[in-house]
Amino acid sequence: MITAIIDYESGNLRSAEKSFQRMAAEADRGEIVVTSDPARVARADRIVLPGVGAFDDCRRGLEAREGLKAAIFARVLEDGVPFLGICVGMQLMATVGLEHGLNAPGFGWIPGTVTALTPDNPALKVPHMGWNALEISEPHPVLEGIASGDHAYFVHSYHLAADRKKDVLAQVSYGGPVTAVVGRENLIGTQFHPEKSQKTGLRLIANFLDWKP
Repeated sequence: MITAIIDYESGNLRSAEKSFQRMAAEADRGEIVVTSDPARVARADRIVLPGVGAFDDCRRGLEAREGLKAAIFARVLEDGVPFLGICVGMQLMATVGLEHGLNAPGFGWIPGTVTALTPDNPALKVPHMGWNALEISEPHPVLEGIASGDHAYFVHSYHLAADRKKDVLAQVSYGGPVTAVVGRENLIGTQFHPEKSQKTGLRLIANFLDWKP
């Protein structure tokens, strides 16, 4: 089994690679590869799309690599392999991103809009940075062993406001509800960084590597 972590120069992938390798080695969960090669992505059994920075910059960075986005779409939508989006990688699953006043198109996999965080408490700073307690709203195999109250690590100024309540698997409270996990079918995404979320994040990574949608 091969899990491909997509490299499109959107952040340092080293910590993500190490966390996935650790959980893969723990229970013979296959090989972890960091790649921007569409041919390798086309053979992957699982795909992870990380992302750090602005929504449209990440979108353009992905599309600048010839054939990479098409390979991801074919493998995920046509072949049904498990997909995990992390941070902006999750946000790209939305219909549209509004960062920097743009209406930048997303993948359209999770209907919704990536919009600015607007906490109702002026004492809460943006970006939302640090640990926050998850509120699990829907059971999911990738969240097995993770409970409401478990903490995860966030760094973001925008979040995915999903159109369908059923697509939101977990939230956190930050001056109002903020989407933490989305998912449907063979797709799942986390606003938080599992590779920085210690026990909670490692459990989610292990669950993803075991997941058979």
